[in-house]
Amino acid sequence: MTEQQLPEWADPSVSPAHLDAQGVSRRRLLSRAGMFGAAFALGSAATPAPAAPRGGTGGEDPHLAYLVGDHHVHSVYSHDAKYTFSQQARAAARFGLDWMVFNEHSNVGHAHHGAALEHQEILKARAENPRLLIFQGLEWYIPAAEHCTVFAAPGPHEVDLLTRFELAYDGKLLGYTEGSAGAADTARNEAHAVKAVKWLAEQRRSGQVDDVLVLANHPLRLGIDSPHELRAWRDAAPEIMIGMEGAPGAQGAAIPGLRGPTSVRGEYENRPTAQSWSGYPADAFLTYGGFDWATATVGGLWDSMLAEGRLFTITTNSDNHRTVFDTWRNGDWPAGQTFDDTGRLPDPVDTDTPQPGSDFWPGQFSRTHVGVTRYGYRAVMAGLRAGRVWLDHGHLLDGLDVRVKRDRDAGRGVTLGGRLRVRKGERITLYVTVTTASRPNPRGILPRLAHVDVIRGAVRGPVSDRDTWKAPDTRVVHTKDVSGRRGTYTLRVPLTAGDESFYVRLRGSDGNRNGTGCLGASIDPHGPVPHEPGDGDPWADTWFYSNPVFVDVVR
Repeated sequence: MTEQQLPEWADPSVSPAHLDAQGVSRRRLLSRAGMFGAAFALGSAATPAPAAPRGGTGGEDPHLAYLVGDHHVHSVYSHDAKYTFSQQARAAARFGLDWMVFNEHSNVGHAHHGAALEHQEILKARAENPRLLIFQGLEWYIPAAEHCTVFAAPGPHEVDLLTRFELAYDGKLLGYTEGSAGAADTARNEAHAVKAVKWLAEQRRSGQVDDVLVLANHPLRLGIDSPHELRAWRDAAPEIMIGMEGAPGAQGAAIPGLRGPTSVRGEYENRPTAQSWSGYPADAFLTYGGFDWATATVGGLWDSMLAEGRLFTITTNSDNHRTVFDTWRNGDWPAGQTFDDTGRLPDPVDTDTPQPGSDFWPGQFSRTHVGVTRYGYRAVMAGLRAGRVWLDHGHLLDGLDVRVKRDRDAGRGVTLGGRLRVRKGERITLYVTVTTASRPNPRGILPRLAHVDVIRGAVRGPVSDRDTWKAPDTRVVHTKDVSGRRGTYTLRVPLTAGDESFYVRLRGSDGNRNGTGCLGASIDPHGPVPHEPGDGDPWADTWFYSNPVFVDVVR
């Protein structure tokens, strides 16, 4: 495919009917049933609810509705993007999103001009899209490290919070970018990042804002987010720094013929530099089925954090700057104006000719599903914090519900992000309810789930070496071939509580591309694999991942 060809699926004015119908029907249900009742109505449709158990240590989680979103979207208020808020919000609504975060890059123009102007457009976009929850955020340049999404619940102080944070803690603005091992400023810069997370936590505790969250973006793209830094940010305020992108944006970067023979999904086209943490292997700088190495490696960095017994949520998103095959270009600057002077790019201009790009529109390819018990901004943030999250690429699934419960309990059990307390030797069952894709995705493909993998890891508590990135007791313990199954079905996987606590998480794919995982076939016999440079059609290699459920074994 050449750059001059514009496939029908890539045109934002061409909207597959199922996308509008799917999004509108979900929102109509929320509207008709009421904010609180709708969530229960949606949850009940997916998961029958037996009578709740009376007491005991089994745990009981509520019915959930899953709202689909994207926490990493850019606009003309980022120096390297090009779309207006209205363009992005319309695309998000078209592709079935319920919530989104505009997180503009920090820089001088944004800090001094853009943030306040941006808020007025946020208010306008909220008014134009009343069924879309639109957050204002910031892409924070972490001192000594990469980027994070920082976003707050809407309120009278959301702009003030983000502006004060940007001016006081952004590594790019402060010149706190050094992160090389042994460099004179590295310790100071890493400490400033921790201080920043603690400051956000204090704003929440004091009531300055109702809520605020932080998620690390594309953590291994440059390899400069070391394991000890990720742990330090999490430990500074785990209720604020809740996780990381399991899969980056820029998923269209390696569509054949688009950007060149060296392109990689996610724009993970880097090699170690002096800033990179030296303990990462060369394989860490690639994506695997579109997912970051930290997430895709069974027994790797994400698992090593989960093995401490602490939740660290994963997400996916578009990181939309420039959509593949889009025909818009940046507008022209009036004489004498620059981004630093205005904090805003000129409005884009339609050329009718495909322009360079790596990204998809919000919701077009990458989706983060968040379990909520009511509809609203704080409900989405609460669901993210609780880890009630699963993610898919290419609209691989219509729905996923995960429960773990003791066999002697009659209730629903514990869902994603939760903790089930059991006694040694107790029999427990993992219930995975899958709703397969019922309509073609935006590419025109009807996705088919081929397999579901259950990944189990032992919980050993805090690590002594904060730079540990391996969890040697985590592996794929069960794989179910579901290639012939359609509609909604439930997989039942028996588990037994041994001597120590553990967690389980899920993964699955369309089965088109897989191979031995990074840590060997005994750990992961058929995991995601890198594509050949320049030949990474994302629609032909789609995966879903879930957050974990923890099982705490008590004496």
